[in-house]
Amino acid sequence: METRTKTVGWSAGLTALLALTTVVCAAVGPVSIDYLTVAKVLLNQLALPSGVTLAGGLSLQTTTVFQFQVPKTASVIVASVRLPRIALAATVGFSLAAAGTVMQGFFRNPMADPSIVGVSSGAAVGAVSAIVLPLSVPFGIEGAAFVGAILTAFLVYALATERGRTPVATLLLAGVAIQTFLGAVVSFLLVTSGESLREALYWLMGDLSAATWGDVTFAGGIGLVGFVLLLPYTNDMNVLLLGEEDAHHLGIAVERTKLLLLTLASIVTAAGVAVAGVIGFVGLVVPHMLRLVVGPDHRILLPTSALAGASFLVATDTVARSTAEILPVGIVTAALGAPFFLFLLKRREVHAL
Repeated sequence: METRTKTVGWSAGLTALLALTTVVCAAVGPVSIDYLTVAKVLLNQLALPSGVTLAGGLSLQTTTVFQFQVPKTASVIVASVRLPRIALAATVGFSLAAAGTVMQGFFRNPMADPSIVGVSSGAAVGAVSAIVLPLSVPFGIEGAAFVGAILTAFLVYALATERGRTPVATLLLAGVAIQTFLGAVVSFLLVTSGESLREALYWLMGDLSAATWGDVTFAGGIGLVGFVLLLPYTNDMNVLLLGEEDAHHLGIAVERTKLLLLTLASIVTAAGVAVAGVIGFVGLVVPHMLRLVVGPDHRILLPTSALAGASFLVATDTVARSTAEILPVGIVTAALGAPFFLFLLKRREVHAL
């Protein structure tokens, strides 16, 4: 009961923080809009399903909850320009932080992040190939990145598995080897990219400037489903921290649980990377920050890290789009995340799990 109360309390607080961050960040831009107007515009976007129309195809009817009067210009800027990007940043940050929490617990290693099994490298090969090569790829760059990420994750798992067992150390080494090889493939593609170089580089640095509601639906749907499926396994993650042998004696189906955790974390990461590019340090630093605050219990750590990751990426993307030269958000997360991680390391707050 105490754990549940703590989880609900922290989650409610971080949800409120995300809402506040959204209002503040939606007000920031070349055209400044006051917070009250932003809040009204955002509330006007809330709608409830009111029925289904079958004429000419299946469509869902909705009814708006609020109808505040706001200037049309402000409504268009917030709802059509800034809100899709903020929603995508929150979605991707949520997914990456959740996956990072799982990976750090899975590997029992504070340096683990969502890309440790080659997911980001595989996505990079798929996306850059779709950008550089004259290929017709279903679902475009996002589809190529998602498929590349998933195939790479399962290739690493297959290489590390022998006789039905997948040692964590072998999985880590296989991931490093595959990442190195795919990094070389990406470098070759960039050298031969010609006029596509700028687009490819922006994708590799993590860019949310082309955010659409379709991207939000894709990444958010997969991320939310993956997160919900991970929640029942938070106690198993706690037990795995004791070691695989102890976890087995305590009744955990170790290999099956490892495969499930790795699969879900990889799919959630792949969905986020596919629509936003490679964004580093969110899945590495955010779980550390929350672990220092709420403790190592994954029943609390997983939901709080995910919510904090959403706020973190919304805030950093706002910084990225507010600079004189609009930057890819991956540059900002790395610039903020690396010094913070070194600060934790200096204080000896980074240690074995």
